[in-house]
Amino acid sequence: MSRLRFSVLFVLFAALTWPSLASAQNPPSGDDDPDRDINTSQTDFTLITLPTTLRVPKFRSSFRVTHRFTQSLAQGDFSDQAGSLFGIDSGARIGLEYRFGLMRGLQVGIHRTSNKTINLFTEYNLWNQRSGKWLGVNVLASMDGTDNFSDSYSPSLGVAISRELGSHGAIYVEPMWVNNTNPRPDDLGDDNDTFMVGLGARIRIRPTVYVLAEYAPTTGYAPGVNHAAFAIEKRAGGHSFQLNISNGFGTTPAQLARGGTSNDDWYLGFNISRKFF
Repeated sequence: MSRLRFSVLFVLFAALTWPSLASAQNPPSGDDDPDRDINTSQTDFTLITLPTTLRVPKFRSSFRVTHRFTQSLAQGDFSDQAGSLFGIDSGARIGLEYRFGLMRGLQVGIHRTSNKTINLFTEYNLWNQRSGKWLGVNVLASMDGTDNFSDSYSPSLGVAISRELGSHGAIYVEPMWVNNTNPRPDDLGDDNDTFMVGLGARIRIRPTVYVLAEYAPTTGYAPGVNHAAFAIEKRAGGHSFQLNISNGFGTTPAQLARGGTSNDDWYLGFNISRKFF
């Protein structure tokens, strides 16, 4: 096993087994912070890639691993796919993410992918449906930086709007502007911005099982096809385990804005998240 894969597995193991500081220092009973209550409609801070409006409790945190296998499910016949365990034997684009509740309704985080892109992000919750609002609204701001945040920078601004469907899930609309999505702007003149609208849903089909879908049509600089993904997810306490299929490898705003590889190529992947509260 390579050092990279060993390191990823070690971090993943630590994230899944390390007890929450909140559980160790604060007993579950008597906590009056509603942000720490389980939300059966919004179980995580992301759908598959798009953000949700779920709030990170103040001074609490969450860790997430994203994994996208790079072999297309359309490559070869069924026996070829079975021989490579449907792409699991291929390489992968891996992302590691940590987010922290800086204050009530405000979260910050960092997401790094294995192609050395670092995304620094923040979200602020303006409206919270659990506080009586008809919608949930988060303001989104982030910055992608390639080559370990030392080369090309792509800032983004957007809004995530959610509507919870009782205890049955939630739907999302997320307009977003991303600047400097073309790494070589001279190739296309001034075409260096992308506007996209993320559309998504998480629907509860069993007490702890959900199906998810998201789609992000774009205008402006968009060299790839519109991002699309589907998933099934299992919630287990503070963990979420998700198996997904998408038409690309992007997990940051700039990567999503550039689009997927092809509507004929779909890739197996998974997300694993752990909440520390």
